[in-house]
Amino acid sequence: MALSASDVMSDLEYDWLSVLHNKAQAIQAYEIYIQDAKAAQSQPCVEMFEKLMEQEAAQIKEVRSHLMSVMQHGKM
Repeated sequence: MALSASDVMSDLEYDWLSVLHNKAQAIQAYEIYIQDAKAAQSQPCVEMFEKLMEQEAAQIKEVRSHLMSVMQHGKM
């Protein structure tokens, strides 16, 4: 009998892992955007990108905590 993806991981787990992955990619993008804003000597843009990056980081922490609960219990 072949193993399917749903035998290994629930759709919900996969969804939250995808959210986490996308937010991590956003952090990487913001790091580049901040460097671009610094190169353009645009402090307001630097500050806005930093603010957005901090919000993503806070959401990553929240998502990680929620994901751990989902993985332990299979759902929320």
